[in-house]
Amino acid sequence: METANQQLSPTVDVSPDIPACVGYEQGMDGVADYHDTIDRIVKLLAVSRNILFVTGAGISADSGLPTYRGSGSVYNIDCAEDGLCVERVLSGDLFDDRPELTWKYLLQMERTCRGVRHNRAHEVIAEMERRFERVWTLTQNVDGLHRAAGARNVIDVHGDLHDLRCTRCRYRETVADYSRLRVPPRCPGCTSLLRPDIVLFGETLTPEKLMMMLIELDTAFDMVFTIGTSSIFPYVAEPIQMAVELGRPTVEINPGLSEVSDIVDIRLPLRAAPALDAIWLAYRQSMPCRV
Repeated sequence: METANQQLSPTVDVSPDIPACVGYEQGMDGVADYHDTIDRIVKLLAVSRNILFVTGAGISADSGLPTYRGSGSVYNIDCAEDGLCVERVLSGDLFDDRPELTWKYLLQMERTCRGVRHNRAHEVIAEMERRFERVWTLTQNVDGLHRAAGARNVIDVHGDLHDLRCTRCRYRETVADYSRLRVPPRCPGCTSLLRPDIVLFGETLTPEKLMMMLIELDTAFDMVFTIGTSSIFPYVAEPIQMAVELGRPTVEINPGLSEVSDIVDIRLPLRAAPALDAIWLAYRQSMPCRV
């Protein structure tokens, strides 16, 4: 079973007559330089029916959530007063031993996400779900922004901060934020501790999420995008590697290099929001009868 020992990246349908949201009004910086690359991607989309998006912290950067360990990142929390590193305070082991301490930092983590809105990149993926036969998103992010943007086919392999579960019984609930929680929160049914339904450091991935991923990957996708992730986890890089082996087109959208940069067919070194918006706009203009 894969574990989250190294890095967890946490880290809303927009029609033309609806005001643009986060990440859209920030401009199409750099997009014009990649017109030919975007045209190649659009031509591949035109002959695709099944599309997979693999996303990491970079897709939420235009929402104001910097990538892992960046200033303001979900995981850039101040643990100095307890003399521990983030991997320790947000570990499954420490939660078992000192849940009140882990919850102290879970609150910090959630406050970073509180009030953050989805951006144009999340929206485009949600819109594409409605336009193509089959679209799935495999995300490492725990911010819940894909679903907030309207996406339904989401495998949040590291979970969602807003989903709470009891550590003893089957009680579950979804909260908008943690502002009304009494920490550490207790189950209203059995009074045992509640915890976010996320993968803490050192814990294994949820078998149900892994099974969902394997089931979808078993039916090959026509095209695979990797967006805003370093792809250091094997289960994140694997969909790209599988597509390459099957000869299916692969696209990376990432300002920096990743573990799969050398094997993808097309690299677009741009931020996710302007890149996906430009791709989607070009696609709609080239396929007016389909969208």
